[in-house]
Amino acid sequence: MKDIVRAAGYGLIGGLILTFLFKWIESSTGENVYTFLLNVDYIPVVGDIAFPEWVEVVFHLVVSVAVAIAFYVMYRLRPTWKKRALTICTIGSVMIGIALFPTTALSDRTPELTDGLSLLYWLVGHAIFGAVLGIFFKLEK
Repeated sequence: MKDIVRAAGYGLIGGLILTFLFKWIESSTGENVYTFLLNVDYIPVVGDIAFPEWVEVVFHLVVSVAVAIAFYVMYRLRPTWKKRALTICTIGSVMIGIALFPTTALSDRTPELTDGLSLLYWLVGHAIFGAVLGIFFKLEK
């Protein structure tokens, strides 16, 4: 159980880094990657509610923690991954980013599906999230 709590902490740290990175990118460039990160418009029922920003951040952090725990469980099931934790977590997170990007088409507040710069920021941010997880996992005894 202690390992799961630690993995949740890694997800929280990675999720906060991603949150602040995207907030900074959006405020610096105008690309709506932070808005997209917090967007729940496309989720039935939930999307109809206007949540305060801090609640949307909590939603994002819950997902970040869940992803970190899932990666950690997979990592623990395959001890040979330790040497490749950074690569596996980074690629896995980028794949999640790729899978989520099309949901931008479901909202008018988020970047256009064809916005290549937003996609680039989105994928780099997710790579950083994955790298943070991979570094934490790799540093474990």
